[in-house]
Amino acid sequence: MAISSLPHVISRVAIYARVSTKDKGQEVENQLRQLREFSSLQGWAVCCEFVDHETGSTNDRTAFQTMFKDASQRKFDVLLFWALDRLSREGVLETLQHLNRLTSYGVGYRSFTEQYFDSCGIFKDAVIAIIATVAKQERVRISQRVRAGLEVARAKGRRIGRPPRTLLSAETRTAIAESYASEGTSLRLLAKKFGTSLATVQRCVGAYQKATD
Repeated sequence: MAISSLPHVISRVAIYARVSTKDKGQEVENQLRQLREFSSLQGWAVCCEFVDHETGSTNDRTAFQTMFKDASQRKFDVLLFWALDRLSREGVLETLQHLNRLTSYGVGYRSFTEQYFDSCGIFKDAVIAIIATVAKQERVRISQRVRAGLEVARAKGRRIGRPPRTLLSAETRTAIAESYASEGTSLRLLAKKFGTSLATVQRCVGAYQKATD
């Protein structure tokens, strides 16, 4: 989304603060105090605050999800956070997606300790371009690691992908269908009994029923 779609006049700011239970000696109130003071100096009205006491390595955070819901409804103009790693520690790819998601809602963002992370600032495009480049390289590295892992598995003789379908003899297919018809054995039990898949059992029974109709 173009910069012009982001708010030029900031009147409503939302604060997001987070500390993890693993962050020894850190208090979320320290972040909140500095963010409130900064907003006041900027002449911004803090309309809401979102606080998580959870790890930033996942987006499954209560306040984090509520913040995005409110952002989608444009309840605030800009999201202010203490540092980018307070917003997310999921990795470059995921963090970039979060920033782009805010932008898609027409909501800006600003890092208190990292002035270059400012969607309304002059360095916005440059910073996003750098993040996108790093994210692309991360995707490449992940792909390379996956391919390398597959090659190692193949070299050790491991089968990659789904196991081949076991071909049943005509006698076995008939036995499956007749067991179902005469004994009323469930399809799952038949699959277990004959060592095949549920889908194969269903095909056997269906073919038998069609032939005997």
